[in-house]
Amino acid sequence: MNNISFGSDNHSGVHPSVFAAMQAANIGYCPAYGDDSITMQTLKDIETLFGGDCEAWLVMTGTGANILSLQILMQSFNAVICATTSHINVDECGAVQKCTQARLSPIETPDGKLTPALIAPRLMGDRDQHHSQYKIISISQSTEYGTLYSLDELRALADFAHNHNMLLHIDGARLANAAVALGCSLKAMTKDIGADIVSFGGTKNGMMFGEAIISFRKDLTADMRFFRKQASQLFSKMRFISAQFQAYLQDNLWHSNAAHANAMAKLLRAKLADLPNVTVTQEVNVNAVFVILPPHMINPLQEKYLFYTWDEARNEVRLMCSFNTREEHINELIESIKQLS
Repeated sequence: MNNISFGSDNHSGVHPSVFAAMQAANIGYCPAYGDDSITMQTLKDIETLFGGDCEAWLVMTGTGANILSLQILMQSFNAVICATTSHINVDECGAVQKCTQARLSPIETPDGKLTPALIAPRLMGDRDQHHSQYKIISISQSTEYGTLYSLDELRALADFAHNHNMLLHIDGARLANAAVALGCSLKAMTKDIGADIVSFGGTKNGMMFGEAIISFRKDLTADMRFFRKQASQLFSKMRFISAQFQAYLQDNLWHSNAAHANAMAKLLRAKLADLPNVTVTQEVNVNAVFVILPPHMINPLQEKYLFYTWDEARNEVRLMCSFNTREEHINELIESIKQLS
């Protein structure tokens, strides 16, 4: 166990309110596989949060959420357009390709963000029977670089997708952080811009486990419950995911947790800016800070703090903040960097 970690928001523990909700759900008996009253109410609450006229499902993992969101919308001969840095392309061990038999078509981006201009050249001649057929544009909000799509950029991607007979998927592992940073509702960032299917992450923001998939195309996702079972994402004691989400939604805990994580990242960025020979490489919008450190610092710092090297060739590291990052954690890291300067 480490006292301080900037490695990932997955390194944080469980928010006390979420833990208490799980304990409260651990009394007595109730039906399994989502047929309990806690799950039924939680799904209604999530659907309301995203503006209604949608359908939500609970799954265990973010990878599971991505696989199911994409699988339900396409055939094995289709292809998914994504950024080269996307989680589905880099960090899911080929899970999408294995489970869907479809192809990923990654595009290089300067900041982790796709645009219609970057995608358009891929579509030339894509209706040939010898080629995988492009069906979905998949983006992360926020991106793996911690960058953000504005509402206008999201709307432009959704319109572009629909005009080319494609669909828009949003990987929302850090959707809460993005909503806080943009100062908008979850509905405004998903339903209102024309997204077709999204995930709403909880694990990185104070939950023990669990993600929600929200479909705005109920005509295309009616069989999700069967796909979920086949993908081993139907949790038997579903009430323990649902209870977490109840606490997560109550009093907008999802929002306050994300706001704190974002604020800590901005504080860290401000303190790093005062240090010599240290370069912040990306705009800090959410809870991620990317920074180039002098190479002699990295190993000694990693002996004290958990964090990952993002680009070894550039000595660029990623520093993540979470709902339980404290200002004294940041001050200690900054002092350690100063001592190594």
